[in-house]
Amino acid sequence: MKRLLISALSVMTAFVSLSFLPVRGEEAVYRDLIRFHVVAASDGEEDQRLKLLVRDKTLQLLEERLEGVKDRKKAEEIISSAIPEIEDAARDALLAAGADSPVEATLTREEYPTRYYDGFVLPKGEYTSLRVVLGDGAGHNWWCVLFPSFCTAAASRAEDDYLAAGFSDEQFNVIRRDAAPKYKVRFKILEVLSDIFGFSY
Repeated sequence: MKRLLISALSVMTAFVSLSFLPVRGEEAVYRDLIRFHVVAASDGEEDQRLKLLVRDKTLQLLEERLEGVKDRKKAEEIISSAIPEIEDAARDALLAAGADSPVEATLTREEYPTRYYDGFVLPKGEYTSLRVVLGDGAGHNWWCVLFPSFCTAAASRAEDDYLAAGFSDEQFNVIRRDAAPKYKVRFKILEVLSDIFGFSY
């Protein structure tokens, strides 16, 4: 009886875990975006100014490389291969400003808080991220969306940029509407059957 009860509880736990899934479209926000994160050496006024110089230099370098790129995987390859140049460009910007701080750039996975961009919202979660750390990395951050480019794009261009990069209208609505992923009860077996037979539930 005890074994039967444990088995039943295990099945119920697995069932409940599969039943609460993100509404369709939300997973693409985490999967298809590449974020950009610059961390200042400190919160001092000069280090914060240098952070913005490095930001501008990095964006200038990558916007040229990513111009016209619509495929997320291709964008990640371009950014990854440019890491040494990104670090060199950041050091050049620092030296030109009379500073000589270490620079470390990595393409990694990072947790981001909910962020608002000109009326658009990106939910809290883990994203692929170009992370550039200056010095001790003890200062305030600067971040944006590197791909599809939203670091300098006006809000009026945002939807075109995202749709051109492969987002559906439904996926784009996630960042236009929501501050955090919304969840609904979804039965896994019905989801599979709906994909096969084309009905909605």
